[in-house]
Amino acid sequence: MEIFYRTHAYLIEHINAPVRRALMDDINWEDRLIGIKGPRGVGKTTFLLQYAKERYGTDRCCLYINMNNFYFQQMGLTQFAGEFLHRGGKVLLIDQVFKYPDWSKELRECYDRYPSLKIVFTGSSVMRLKEENPELNGIVKSYNLRGFSFREYLNLQTGNDFPIFTLEQILQNHETIVKTILPHVRPLDYFQDYLHHGFYPFFLEKRNFSENLLKTMSMMIEVDILLIKQIELKYLTKIKKLLYLLAVDGPVSPNISQLANEIQTSRATVMNYIKYLTDARLINLIYESGDDFPKKPAKIMMHNTSQMYAIYPIKVEEQDVLETFFLNTLWKDHKMNKGSKGASYLVDDKLNFRICTDGHMLRNKPHANTYYAQHRIDVGRGNQIPLWLFGFVY
Repeated sequence: MEIFYRTHAYLIEHINAPVRRALMDDINWEDRLIGIKGPRGVGKTTFLLQYAKERYGTDRCCLYINMNNFYFQQMGLTQFAGEFLHRGGKVLLIDQVFKYPDWSKELRECYDRYPSLKIVFTGSSVMRLKEENPELNGIVKSYNLRGFSFREYLNLQTGNDFPIFTLEQILQNHETIVKTILPHVRPLDYFQDYLHHGFYPFFLEKRNFSENLLKTMSMMIEVDILLIKQIELKYLTKIKKLLYLLAVDGPVSPNISQLANEIQTSRATVMNYIKYLTDARLINLIYESGDDFPKKPAKIMMHNTSQMYAIYPIKVEEQDVLETFFLNTLWKDHKMNKGSKGASYLVDDKLNFRICTDGHMLRNKPHANTYYAQHRIDVGRGNQIPLWLFGFVY
């Protein structure tokens, strides 16, 4: 146990968390069992340690453990939690909980046996905490940690502390909001860098970003999908090839029969793989309003713009990048569907948006019932809004 305390103290002392994530204030930390899900690479471990440092420092009542530790091949999680509680422990932070067999059953046992112990754990976005683990239903509070928003990236790069603005605030007051930002920084000067590499915090590391991201994306498939969904290793190449084909095709309605032929499997299996890739936050499925999985989506897009530049950089179209940014940033709190004629997307079943470059408005008269998210403009007017400002919604 002392080894874990020393490791915890070392990690707290050396943690590098230059941005305080907005999710930190969204979580009700009084709950006894908290699950934090998110795709690989977005900083879940750092988030846990940041919480520990902020709330407890090196107080031994809080302890971080990683289930990759071989110690847990012998010591049961429930037994370990009991020993920690006996030593005065109050808050146990468990990283990568899905690496431990029967993790959900043991978390339930800890919850029932140790009512004075609070547990916060991280897991993959592929995990369905309540649907696939009924023993946790009703007791776990689940949250999702996303990659950096453009707001978080801009704050990090410029030393500012710009607040979050809701979509409603942006639509109603974007001209006023922009006037509070532009005196401090010109966001467009940082926007392209964010699109290329700003979503994943590991761009801060002194390594080749694209190579690191490709490695991370492979791990999402090899571990987050194959391990959690218990898929045989021999199907790994099929799933990887499917992701590549979807990326190369761009944001279009997929030809399921052709994809099935390409990776030599059935149509049903292709749809299952597509769902797994979606859960792993490698792709986003866009449906017509009223449709949903398992129907064929209206189009498939990469989950975020950084992935687009990493997986197939020679075919990155600017319009596709801008739409991917808009879709991914609003996806957190809003329902996103394919738009009707004249609109790129329908948001929350009522708001029409068209994503366009600045030149679009010079050639076409805007429609009163459509919002235009425009690239390459600092300030908007009326229903014409700078695209970069939507990156402030979280």
